[in-house]
Amino acid sequence: MTLSLQARKLACERDDRWLFEDLDLDIQAGEIVRIEGPNGSGKTTLLKILSGQLADYQGELFWNGLPMRESRQAFLESLLYLGHAPGVKAALTPQENLAWYQALAGDSGSEAARLTSLASVGLAGFEDVPAGQLSAGQQRRVALARLELTPRPLWVLDEPFTAIDRDGVEALEERLIEHARAGGCVLVTTHHPLRQTDELRRVSLGGGGQRHAEH
Repeated sequence: MTLSLQARKLACERDDRWLFEDLDLDIQAGEIVRIEGPNGSGKTTLLKILSGQLADYQGELFWNGLPMRESRQAFLESLLYLGHAPGVKAALTPQENLAWYQALAGDSGSEAARLTSLASVGLAGFEDVPAGQLSAGQQRRVALARLELTPRPLWVLDEPFTAIDRDGVEALEERLIEHARAGGCVLVTTHHPLRQTDELRRVSLGGGGQRHAEH
């Protein structure tokens, strides 16, 4: 699988302060790239820039060797982004939420696939319960069901472990590793201490635009 997301001389300023600057990144298939740094260092901002949601930055992005402005549609077709908030509509059931996600992506999907994806995250039996009646962890699992339902090679995940229990954490961590080993790529922020594997690489952001990457 060809998968390469690159950033060159990336910089972003907020409130007269550089969150990061002169940042180069090379993200390849088979990697889990964890963005680390203290609160306010720009982790979520970086994820939103890399996923095409923010345009207020300096530098350039490349997808599979082409400038993002030339490859944006192909990039979006390869991307699955899950934000810090679960993005679940309280009045809809888990199954209806997934159908809504699919419709936004232009995919009608199938009820069987939605039920399977919900079962994979431990929500069997809760498919038709209004999401507003679910716990915070269960609502997070509804969002995480999209990882099974929507096959995209590039996952960009902002704090995906929030509010889920130990079993859910272990299952999600294993799912991220499986995705990377199958040739996908995961870009993630998390306070959870991810298991050290050959696929894991860390990119650290710090005050004053400091940053470094390590395996």
